[in-house]
Amino acid sequence: MSLDTPTFSSFPPGFIWGSATAAAQIEGAAHEGGKEDSVWDAFARVPNAIINGDTPEVAVDHYHRFAGDVAIMKELGLDSYRFSTSWSRIKPGDREFNRTGLDFYSRLVDDLLDADILPWLTLYHWDLPQAVEEQGGWASRDTAYRFRDYAEGVYAVLGDRVEHWTTFNEPFCSALLGYGAGVHAPGRREPLAAIQAVHHHHLAHGLAVNRLRELGAQNLGVTYNLTNAIPADAADPVDLDAARRLDGMMNRIFLDPVLRGAYPADVTDDLAAVGIQLSEIVHDGDLDIISAPIDFLGINHYHDDVVSGHPLEAGAIDPHLVENGRPLSSPFVGSEFLTFPSRGLPRTAMDWEVHPDGLRHLLVRLGHEYPNLPPLYMTENGAAYDDVVSPDGAVHDPERAAFILAHVAAVAEAIAEGADVRGYFVWSLLDNFEWAWGYDKRFGIVRVDYDTQERTIKDSGRAFAAVFAGRPAAE
Repeated sequence: MSLDTPTFSSFPPGFIWGSATAAAQIEGAAHEGGKEDSVWDAFARVPNAIINGDTPEVAVDHYHRFAGDVAIMKELGLDSYRFSTSWSRIKPGDREFNRTGLDFYSRLVDDLLDADILPWLTLYHWDLPQAVEEQGGWASRDTAYRFRDYAEGVYAVLGDRVEHWTTFNEPFCSALLGYGAGVHAPGRREPLAAIQAVHHHHLAHGLAVNRLRELGAQNLGVTYNLTNAIPADAADPVDLDAARRLDGMMNRIFLDPVLRGAYPADVTDDLAAVGIQLSEIVHDGDLDIISAPIDFLGINHYHDDVVSGHPLEAGAIDPHLVENGRPLSSPFVGSEFLTFPSRGLPRTAMDWEVHPDGLRHLLVRLGHEYPNLPPLYMTENGAAYDDVVSPDGAVHDPERAAFILAHVAAVAEAIAEGADVRGYFVWSLLDNFEWAWGYDKRFGIVRVDYDTQERTIKDSGRAFAAVFAGRPAAE
């Protein structure tokens, strides 16, 4: 099946169309209203941590401009807005709850509901309070219980109006890139700490799901960034093993504990071979907590990964790292030798391959591999390109528009093949602070002039909105 021009009729009734952001990337006001340092505020002060020395101090000033941003969402006709709350704003230093911080999110939720836009809340999008990091961060088991308490406090204020709760966004990044590779905050390069962080993210997820369920929450899930691990040479045992290892460290180490109640045996063996014993990190009863039933699974996907176990030529780029003059490590603990050859496909400004059919394949195969898979939502998908403002003030970004439409079509194809996908959120609503890339990379369907904070809907935003324009009103 091929869908060159996807329309809302290609999707099931009630399919949700939205866009997504993250608190640390858009809010700014990094030290206003009682907010204290997150790990990203602290990391941005490390020399060469962020390209151009950029910081999230102001970002795109969503904290002060959220009403206008909601108006843009309404103009685009979005069904839903996926946003994250900042632990550092809501519970600075993880001490008492900050009423000013909670009030900000309460006002945002009210504005969304007034605009008939469904709030889709993510509790953790990588911005741990720096004070908690200084007590061990995600390498410490205690942080999982701190997260549960934070989640409970957010639910106490917003649970009467927010129906969809995501515990974590992309723990691969916050655990393995943050504690193993050193490329993301807190910038640690400690293999054991990275695996401890993976497990404690899982434990925090399970603790929060169980507690929020007790309090009455009904739509609980988690979001993972998943890949297709493609051997560079399918006839080469070395490359086949490399693909197995990458699948283990990017997909199964996250999916299996939640959906199967166990860590993959081969991943456990790979880690043991480098002296990391999961049995010393996982306590009795943890996996029962972690595998509490969830109501949906969020999928973030930007590109496939062609992988090899052989060295590449000098200067080859690892698509998971950001080269900025700081020493970095591989995030793939126990499999640090993995390399990523190119297939010669078109690439985005992130140097990520463009391959929409990979998304179709991923969504379909998840249903085959996990019989108890809950409903899926595409919670992030999008592309960075080097936008140019035209003399008429518009942003004509045909590459991004083509990327989005091709991937929306791939979702429709996956649904036609049996994948239970119920929504698509484009990344990102706004150009923003793109983590270690600073403000160099623009993913937004809305351009932000970082000097004036002026917003301009790009052609890609109009093209995305046209897919679902004219859909029947919700019953």
